[in-house]
Amino acid sequence: MKAAGPAIAPESGDDVVTLKDVMVTMRDGVRLATDIYLPAQNGQALPGPFPVVMERTPYGKAERSRSEIGRGEAKPMARADVAAHFVRAGYAVVYQDCRGRYGSEGEFVKYVSDAEDGYDTCAWIVAQPWCNGRIGTMGLSYAAHTQAALASLSPPGLACMILDSGGFSNAFQCGIRQGGAFELKQATWAYNRAQESPDALADPVVAAGLAAEDLHAWFRVMPWSEGRSPVRWVPEYETYLLDQWRAGTFGPEWKRPGLWLEGFYDAVPDIPILLMSSWYDVYVKTTFDNFAGLGASGRRHLNLIMGAGLHGNRQSTFAGDVSFGEAAPFDGNVGRNWLDFRKRWFDRWLRDEPNGLEADPKLRLFLMGGGSGEKDADGRLVQGGRWIETSHWPLPDTDQQAWYIHGNGRLSRDAPAPGAAPLTYDFDPADPVPTIGGALTSGQPIFEGGGFDQREGPRFFGSRDAGMPLIARRDVLAFESQPLEEDMAVIGPITVELWVASDAPDTDFTAKLVDMHPPSADYPTGFALNLTDGIFRCRYRHSWERPEPIEPGAPFRITIEPFATASLFKAGHRIRLDISSSNFPKFDVNPNTFDPEGRGRRRQIARNTVFCDGERPSRIIIPFVPLSSLSDLSRFTH
Repeated sequence: MKAAGPAIAPESGDDVVTLKDVMVTMRDGVRLATDIYLPAQNGQALPGPFPVVMERTPYGKAERSRSEIGRGEAKPMARADVAAHFVRAGYAVVYQDCRGRYGSEGEFVKYVSDAEDGYDTCAWIVAQPWCNGRIGTMGLSYAAHTQAALASLSPPGLACMILDSGGFSNAFQCGIRQGGAFELKQATWAYNRAQESPDALADPVVAAGLAAEDLHAWFRVMPWSEGRSPVRWVPEYETYLLDQWRAGTFGPEWKRPGLWLEGFYDAVPDIPILLMSSWYDVYVKTTFDNFAGLGASGRRHLNLIMGAGLHGNRQSTFAGDVSFGEAAPFDGNVGRNWLDFRKRWFDRWLRDEPNGLEADPKLRLFLMGGGSGEKDADGRLVQGGRWIETSHWPLPDTDQQAWYIHGNGRLSRDAPAPGAAPLTYDFDPADPVPTIGGALTSGQPIFEGGGFDQREGPRFFGSRDAGMPLIARRDVLAFESQPLEEDMAVIGPITVELWVASDAPDTDFTAKLVDMHPPSADYPTGFALNLTDGIFRCRYRHSWERPEPIEPGAPFRITIEPFATASLFKAGHRIRLDISSSNFPKFDVNPNTFDPEGRGRRRQIARNTVFCDGERPSRIIIPFVPLSSLSDLSRFTH
């Protein structure tokens, strides 16, 4: 692989030399813009060789990454300053723009070129005289996807990875689609990032056209199509978005490097890997699936860190309208700070320094809950929480309890009675249930993730009855437990098993786990805190590869898999399960017609039924961990 055109500038001081915009040639001749930071003395690069820290990003190799922010800092560190931190510790640092983004050539097709481009970049790096043959990778979100993609091809030099909130285990089931539905964060991402595309940067007409679009209005006329979308100004972005939207079956387009790490676990080198995410992140399932899959052989050193907040917001004390307190941020709790934490990781696995990292807990999880439930000075619910440490997932002594739904709205351990009447509602795709928080990212200006009281309001797209609880809607079924007599810790994967029927040829069912806080002085009607949710598209009830229409009125069983969670339900709280058929704009709305995914212009009202009798019991499987076990796992480090 060749390189050309570097500009050399000792921008970070006499002890760091920067080679900017080195154009590294890929196997197909496309050149990718790459910045290289090298240790120096008196402004002259040292000969090395050095271990290398690399990040491949679509967000601009010279732009600030929002992940590079310390606790209490007003803005993220500049890339050059992050690089200098590692360079002064004896590393070479490489930042590269993904294909078709910023300074790199080629067409941008989201996710699918990163495996080969990453491999070729690694091969080029290890051939450089300043590289000692060992590469560690890092990066948040898309920059985690790029790592998983290149690792699938076992590139030369790859020695360790830090997969921060990303690295698709299976993008068909988490990240692009979920339970058969399409995640509409892909639509907002495409529109927002198209404004940074080469077309928009080079042509003021394209830039002005994009800026003039009303994204809120466009979200009310879905699905989009060719030339009928706010992304039409940059056709390559519209094309990849529509391709993802319409690829509803689990076919070859999904089973490739960059989208399907679980199909390549055995190909990933036996290297140390750190996996990170947070409970209101969109990659909870990805993170735990990768932990299980990459750890199955027993050959790799794995660590997992799961925080409390939103996607990549590791220094935040809150998510949405919920505060987790000063124990939540990474800095000062999990590690002294995020920069030094990564340096210690690379020191151990790239420089073989015996710094005791192997003795670190295998899993560090933030257990949400336990707070006062009052409103803090910023107007947020004090949910609180603490870190726990363990070596197993799910946790030891986990009690998988089945809680059944009943026609009177109760959720209990008691199995339903034989012959109990089912519950039926009409799901109108023209009036979907609005998304109110949850595991969301990249949704601005349409939606925002986190924990919120589950009631409609002007902040939430699609809300119509401001101030009314979602369970007041006729198409939402809610089931509540009795007030809990003691604190109960829910930690682990959540499963919802429903017996259902519909008169439509296709429809969706959704499930949401809610911590129902009791009424208080600050919250007179209580606070219905969303913890996790999921969806299932019924055409895929028999197979992800072969969708089939529903037989009208015929009962069938489905399984919805909301993301795992870790939350302490306090005594006096209620466990609530909400069931419906839409969660928009988190997911695309099923038109109930069995038209091809992402193409249907027709829609019909579906009469949907949920059964709750002894012959067809519907239930949620909740992983409870005894408080006696938790006392041995708790850790207070703030």
